[in-house]
Amino acid sequence: MKKLATVCYALLFVALLVAPFVGAYPVFVMKLLCFALFASAFNLLLGYTGLLSFGHAAFLGGSAYVAGFVMKSWGLTPELGLIAGTATGALLGWVFGMLAIRRQGIYFAMITLALAQMIYFVALQASFTGGEDGLQGVPRGKLFGLVDLQNDLTMYYVTVAIVVVAFLLIVRTIHSPFGQVLKGIKENEPRALSLGYDVGRFKLLAFVISAALSGLAGSLKTLVLGFATLSDVHWSASGQVILMTLVGGLGTLSGPLVGAAVVEMLENKIGEFGSMLAHLTNFEWFNTLGESVTMVTGLIFVICVLAFRRGIMGEIIGFIDRKR
Repeated sequence: MKKLATVCYALLFVALLVAPFVGAYPVFVMKLLCFALFASAFNLLLGYTGLLSFGHAAFLGGSAYVAGFVMKSWGLTPELGLIAGTATGALLGWVFGMLAIRRQGIYFAMITLALAQMIYFVALQASFTGGEDGLQGVPRGKLFGLVDLQNDLTMYYVTVAIVVVAFLLIVRTIHSPFGQVLKGIKENEPRALSLGYDVGRFKLLAFVISAALSGLAGSLKTLVLGFATLSDVHWSASGQVILMTLVGGLGTLSGPLVGAAVVEMLENKIGEFGSMLAHLTNFEWFNTLGESVTMVTGLIFVICVLAFRRGIMGEIIGFIDRKR
């Protein structure tokens, strides 16, 4: 099973490398990669620790605003902007975690949602965020003062490298002794507590790591698109990442990647993924749906929940295991 997974990830990596040369729109793929990282970070918290957060939009959007502001107003280089955004996500995660991990279940979820709404209103009212207009005109600049990111192809490969490294960090975290403790907390928290583990500390650290990686995703998204908007910090972004994780497969490494791809291609009416791909998949009818595409997304979600109880990749992995 591990060999098969390694082969699949290798093929996915090769596909990402050649995607710009086979008709894929680089900016859309970069946006998809940012959401894939966001979903993977969220899955680390929900899928492997069992903590359902309704406030992850605060880390995505808050970090996006901070990274965009320091790069635009302070003139910091892209790598420093990404570091500032990631640090912002980690700091917000620590504050949210300290206040929320003392509660469980729906109470934990509601606390994170309430805190995230506070960040939303700050983004709406603060002067440096641009209010309803958002933070516009964020320059890409030069990475380390050498690599010009104004070229979409250069920006694309930098984005691929950052997301791959971040994903490998998630994989290492999950398969480390720390990750095994997180799984134990999810399966049976009282038993983990009885074995002497400081459950609260493990939960807080998992929350901070998830928030930091979500902050990296938001910062990278701002660098790619050149702007940060209220939609990044709105509660619907938290719902979107939950949708991605559940559709793809909760508690699987590949699930959030697949879920992000499915949701993003639906919401972007797949035509933006390149006219060649739209022609091959015969999904061009999505272009006529307009705002009604959200209804189709909801229908797909309902079908996935009913037919794929463990998500798309969860069912595929379960089928392979049964065959073996």
